[in-house]
Amino acid sequence: MNENTSGKEEKIITLVVTTLSSFITPFMASALNIALPSIASQFNMNAILLSWVATSYLLSTAVLLVPLGKIADIFGRKKIFLLGISIFTLSTIGCAVAVSSFFLIFSRIIQGIGSAMIFGTAIAILTSVYPPGERGKALGINIATTYTGLSIGPFLGGVLTENFGWRSIFISTVPLGIIIFVLVLFRLKGEWAEAKGESFDFTGSLIFILMYICLMFGFTLLPSFSGILIVLSGLAGLFIFVKWESRIAYPVFNILLFRKNTVFAFSNIAALINYSATSAIAFLLSLYLQYVKGLTPQSAGFVLVSQPVVMALVSPFAGRLSDRIEPRILASLGMGIIVLGLLLLFLIGSSTPVSFISFALVLLGLGFGLFSSPNTNAIMSSVEKRFYGIASATLATMRLSGQMLSMAISIMAFSVLIGNVHINPSNFELFIYSIKILFAVFAALCFAGVFASLARGKMR
Repeated sequence: MNENTSGKEEKIITLVVTTLSSFITPFMASALNIALPSIASQFNMNAILLSWVATSYLLSTAVLLVPLGKIADIFGRKKIFLLGISIFTLSTIGCAVAVSSFFLIFSRIIQGIGSAMIFGTAIAILTSVYPPGERGKALGINIATTYTGLSIGPFLGGVLTENFGWRSIFISTVPLGIIIFVLVLFRLKGEWAEAKGESFDFTGSLIFILMYICLMFGFTLLPSFSGILIVLSGLAGLFIFVKWESRIAYPVFNILLFRKNTVFAFSNIAALINYSATSAIAFLLSLYLQYVKGLTPQSAGFVLVSQPVVMALVSPFAGRLSDRIEPRILASLGMGIIVLGLLLLFLIGSSTPVSFISFALVLLGLGFGLFSSPNTNAIMSSVEKRFYGIASATLATMRLSGQMLSMAISIMAFSVLIGNVHINPSNFELFIYSIKILFAVFAALCFAGVFASLARGKMR
């Protein structure tokens, strides 16, 4: 086999493995959103505890992404990826056999640890194999697969929940996890460790983990006094983390990437804002469609599928364009379209036609598809090879932090406006008022994100 053929095969195998892994986690997340009312019914969970089925997974993933991304850069991304898919698959089985709400949440925490290993390495491996001229296309395909998972999730999740129960969502993903494990073990030949020989920053990692937990967990407790204290502790931890990372030779996170790389800094900020403004949409509309509109899980999934379908169609096109057109133009246009979609959702009420919601979701899918691939291409193309792992982990941290913040804002709104109660017809008006407030807040966030996206400057 000549070098060109070998290189082409390596690219194909890498793309297959990373795209399959990019499918499995969003599929489960979006499918699980549909199943939440069924889970709440079985374990008698209120709205706030129910939200932790999603939030516990996001938190455990996010706190470990940066440390694990650095470990992958030092010891090898393939090793960490393989360990991650193993942990993810085994914990998925744990979720499927959960006998209580707390066992389910615990299994989701372990699942998040596996996901951190996957998220911290997959994009880095893909970027290592594909050169800059082909990278946007490869990233576009990868992100399109993510949205395919999001697309199939609500519909298939509804079908599985309605006909076989919510546990079938977890069971259905186990074979795919095994397939990915086998492909990585026997077909993914390369190993990438551009930071080999560097020491690992244990102190910085510990500070980061504690700081992040305080910020994210504290935010879910706002506006209580304890929530304020925990958030302030997290901010103090952030200050200590930045000071520590600026002083040592081999930091877990290179602060200079934010201080001296404008494209990297503002692209990540734009990602954080974007995910903060959009991630809770499926969660909120799943509850709205099933509780207020009375749709079955399958029918609700069919409505929610419109957004990620459009994302999946637009992302490869946007990725290819970002190899030729400035990513900030495409990404900023996408953010602007998302603002319009969120403003439409602000108008919903108990009598809003389902077709109106579908149209708003299509608009959101178009905007997100235009934003995500170019923004990812900008981040990964703005750093040296030895920083691919940490850049991939940082982007994933921004995504998951945004998802956490989005859920935390939702939890806070429910806590203040509805209280620690089950959603039922007696509080439907308060529930609708809550989600209208949330969509207004998310639209304002995304509007600010347009300016962060524009501020990144030119790449070429």
